[in-house]
Formats: sequence, C-alpha cells, structure tokens
Amino acid sequence: MGEAIGQILSYGVAVALSAFPIIGVVLMLATPRARSNGPAMLLGWALGLALVGTVVLLVSGGAGPTDQGQPADWVSALDIALGVLLLWVAVKEWRGRPRSDQEVTLPKWMRTVDSFTPVKALALGTALSALNPKNLLLSIAAASAIARTGTSAGAQAVALAVYVVLGALGPGAPVVLYFALKERSKHMLDGLKLWMERNNTAILAVICLLFAAKLVGDGISDLSS
Repeated sequence: MGEAIGQILSYGVAVALSAFPIIGVVLMLATPRARSNGPAMLLGWALGLALVGTVVLLVSGGAGPTDQGQPADWVSALDIALGVLLLWVAVKEWRGRPRSDQEVTLPKWMRTVDSFTPVKALALGTALSALNPKNLLLSIAAASAIARTGTSAGAQAVALAVYVVLGALGPGAPVVLYFALKERSKHMLDGLKLWMERNNTAILAVICLLFAAKLVGDGISDLSS
C-alpha cells in the first residue's frame, strides 16, 4: 500500500493545482446559492477523479509487475502515450498563455454561475475533473501507477482515495475559507481568483511538461529493461 500511495502523491498535487475548478468554486461562493453550490461543485470534482481512477483500475486488473518485477509492456507503452499527450497539452497551453497586457479569456460558463443549481454545479465539477484533457490524463496516469504496483484491491482503493483527497485540496481550500471566515474570506478569495486567472496557463504548461518527461522517461526505461 505504501508503494501505491507513494506513486500518486505528485499526481494528486498536480491535479489540486487546476485553476478552472478553483476559480469556478470561488465564483460559486459569490452567488446567492454559495452554501450549496460551492460544496456541490467540490463534490462533483472529487466524484470525477474517483470515477476515472476506478475505471482505469478495473481495466488494468492484470497490469501488475511481471515475474521479473517489470511492468507489463502495454503499461509502459501507455505511460509513453500519456506523456506525449501531456507534452502536447503543455505546448498548447504555453503558446496560448496571455501576454502581460492581454486580457484573460475565461470559459463562458463562468459568466452564468449565478443561475446554477446545486445539480448543475455538481455536474460541472464532475465534467472538469473527468473530461478536461489535463486532469483526465493525470488521473489515468495515477491509476495506472497504482495498478502496476500489483498490490491488493483494498490497497489500491486506499491509494485512489488518497489521490482523490489530494486532488480535492485545491478546489476545497476556497470552500473551507468561505465557511470558516464567512465575509472575511471575500478579499482572500478574490485575490486567489485573480492570481489563478493570470497564471493558469503557465502553471498548467509547466505541470504537464514535468509529468510528460516523467512518464515518457519511465516508459522508455521499463521497455528497455
């Protein structure tokens, strides 16, 4: 279990730094339905991470190490494929980053959060974690890393739960601040939102580049062993 948890720590932190869910939660907390919509979006985010991870673990049931202690070849090939896709995301985000005098373009849904119901907020959180390319690829990579350790199903479930909790820390922080500080949290949350808006693409590009290098390097090393 320790090995499986160790494999997903960095992935969980990377997912937690996703800007759009953090910004989305902050926006939800500024609406009349803040007390329900904020936690609903956070719950949806966690459910999406858990759903992707569970599906990958079920599909990768036989992905444990070989008798020689090496991952199956298809697992190593998957790492390389995920790394290449993350590299593509990194290049795409870096090229599209806003310049110093350029206004940041945000998704259209962020302008309509006042009309969101808790169900819609839940669905949005799930979509952002399960369908966003960067988060989807990192969740697949994390679950694959858990599966390849060959630990028991119970240990894999615990490792996946740790990944989900870590991944929820980013969007969860604004919710905790809101309920703990009430009105006093508004200034802090506004500052966090503005900083994430400005630095989202740069953060995303760097994270994807680092994990792309890790996955491709691990995959090539395993295949050549």
